Amino acid sequence: MNNNSFYPHGGHGDEFGNFGGNLPSGAEISPSTLSSPPGFSPPIPAWQVGPSGLRRCLFRNTYIWLNNGNSFWFFPTFVGRNTIIGFRWSRRRFGWVYHMINPNTVRSFQCF
Repeated sequence: MNNNSFYPHGGHGDEFGNFGGNLPSGAEISPSTLSSPPGFSPPIPAWQVGPSGLRRCLFRNTYIWLNNGNSFWFFPTFVGRNTIIGFRWSRRRFGWVYHMINPNTVRSFQCF
């Protein structure tokens, strides 16, 4: 697997505002290389943050709250204008699963 396999635009920002970040040479991100997220669910912030600023959470455990009331641990690897890509923690599978999020559905988030 090459180090940009989860980045639609090769891991670099493009003219459309997409950004995936760069991994060190030889580094790989896959569900098997990620450790489990923290063992707690943080309280939802009193303010609404929305998706702007999520780029600062790239490659970090991040708790996401959606507009529909769902919330979960997420490990973002790509943040674009129309898509957020990464891994979502699944309690049922007890592991990380590849997941895409529409930024317009994000109510708030917190990086750890």
